[in-house]
Parts: sequence; structure tokens; C-alpha cells
Amino acid sequence: MNNNERERFVAAQRNGDGDLLKFQTSSGRVLDYQQALQEVQAGGIAGVNIFKGKDGGLYIRGDADGDPTNNLDQLPQF
Repeated sequence: MNNNERERFVAAQRNGDGDLLKFQTSSGRVLDYQQALQEVQAGGIAGVNIFKGKDGGLYIRGDADGDPTNNLDQLPQF
């Protein structure tokens, strides 16, 4: 799948601490964090990647492209 065929995250839900809990995709699907993690790992979501944190957990982050406006923290709430 190329980037034009893959979904993107277009909105997010956060908890009171600002942690990402859910994502809405460009096709309108809503994924909880674990579902989103699986989709990213499978290559189904464009513009993001997985990294392993210092605590050993896996986390989703936006691809480093030098454009801060498309970071996951900038996604609108839904």
C-alpha cells in the first residue's frame, strides 16, 4: 500500500493529562490506542510510526518531517 491508499489520523481523544486515548482515521473509523498501534504496525496508517519508550512500551508518533503542524499533539479533538 502506498501513502495515498493508506488512512491517516485526522483527530484524537485525550485524557485529562493530554495522553492520546483514541484516534479517528481519514475514513471515519475510531480506533482505541491498542487498535491504532496494531494498525500502524501493520502499515495501514500513513504519517506515523512506532517507537519503543524507555519503559519498554510501544508508542505511536508522527513521522519526523519538520512540520510541527501535523504532529499528533496538533490533531483536533473529536
